Amino acid sequence: MLNVSRRNLVLAALWGAVLAASGAHAQAPAGKLTLYTSQPERDAAQTVAAFKRAYPNVEVDVFRSGTTEVMGKLAAEFSAGAPKADVLLLADAATMEALKKDGRLMPYPQAKVDGLDPGVYDADRTYFGSKLITTGIAVNTGAKSRPTSWADLAKPEYKGQIAMPSPLYSGAAAIMLGTMTSRPDLGWSYFEKLKAADAVAVRGNGAVVTAVANGEKAYGVLVDFMAFNAKAKGSPIDFVFPAEGLPAVTEPVAILKTTQNVPAARAFVDFILSDDGQKLAVSMGYIPAKTSVGMPAWYPPGVKIHLMPTDISKVVQTNSANLKRFSELFGN
Repeated sequence: MLNVSRRNLVLAALWGAVLAASGAHAQAPAGKLTLYTSQPERDAAQTVAAFKRAYPNVEVDVFRSGTTEVMGKLAAEFSAGAPKADVLLLADAATMEALKKDGRLMPYPQAKVDGLDPGVYDADRTYFGSKLITTGIAVNTGAKSRPTSWADLAKPEYKGQIAMPSPLYSGAAAIMLGTMTSRPDLGWSYFEKLKAADAVAVRGNGAVVTAVANGEKAYGVLVDFMAFNAKAKGSPIDFVFPAEGLPAVTEPVAILKTTQNVPAARAFVDFILSDDGQKLAVSMGYIPAKTSVGMPAWYPPGVKIHLMPTDISKVVQTNSANLKRFSELFGN
């Protein structure tokens, strides 16, 4: 009887394990997931392919364009009462913060944020940074002086030699503007000094890297990876991490409150924040939000990132006024 009882217990345990496994399989994310993203085409394709390898039962539809067009499409769908996106992967937290304030995002309290700096994700866990794209100072290697801080660019020896991306065209520049103008050590007086130093505002980061690479300007305000990519291709460019810190955009991921597939949407967020998802960002050449997984090949060894604190809520509130004031100062 004892042996029979033991056998029954073993069989019962095995059967329970089978049921648990089949239940977990049945609950695995599946079905259709619609992603709206402003990622570059190559990055978006790699992100979706890697996600599908992790969650093969999920079919992913993608709408990819610039943030402005993505937000325009979303606005039209909101007006029609029929938003199609389940998840968003967009350039900056300011865009996500605006959606949050409109009640468009679904909180995900269980999201695994271990290893992420608290400044990288929303405290209410409605959006989560996927990477760090910092803005620093690009320097043509033939330049006579080498700045070590943002304040240096306002010195007389840099007059007429500075290009920067206009926040009227660049989301990263808009966040930089909102971040810097709120600091007591910089503020609007800093941008007034840059204007007095004949700094020019160009349409975006691409125009900055071109100006510095061809020697038209000796210095540029530029996002990190563009400077290092240009250097790797032979351009005479170095990158300075300013002493005051670097403003950053985080390319956050979020779930729309109207999602039709919550399990798959949460799985997408889980993947982006996972070690595999973060290593994917590294392989694409970006600084990951979770820096413990490693750094891109271009990142200088021994350099520690010092991020400027950004009050995203304040950036959103002041953005229109900031852009107007910037336009009046530097022109369109």
